[in-house]
Amino acid sequence: MVPAPRGEHADIAQQLAEALGAPARAAGLVPAMGEFNLGLSEHDYRVPDGGVHRQRPRGVWHATAALVVEIVSPDDESWDKLPFYARHGVDEVLLVDPGKRAVHWLGLADGAYAPLEPSHLFALGAAELAERIDWP
Repeated sequence: MVPAPRGEHADIAQQLAEALGAPARAAGLVPAMGEFNLGLSEHDYRVPDGGVHRQRPRGVWHATAALVVEIVSPDDESWDKLPFYARHGVDEVLLVDPGKRAVHWLGLADGAYAPLEPSHLFALGAAELAERIDWP
């Protein structure tokens, strides 16, 4: 069994759930800050820390998401997941790095991710979100 992430990770996850919830719902999207299986089967998937979906998530496997959230932990693979998310048509990726107190909001364009400010999905951007976080 793999241990759960550090307490700082849970703290940031809760803050992100609160910060993303209302703007996502206002845009007609469904926030779901909890891990989920993005992929089509147990043979090829990734587990982001949270997401925003176009429909209420159901079942085990989710082909895509409007936005995935990755909370960067020391020595994790968050940045390495970007090509996978691009192949699965995830519109935006939010990478939050508590160690660097940094928020990176990326949008998919021509098969790759590039910095985005603000989100194209709803009224929020990296700079504003970074200011709202009470960093550990």
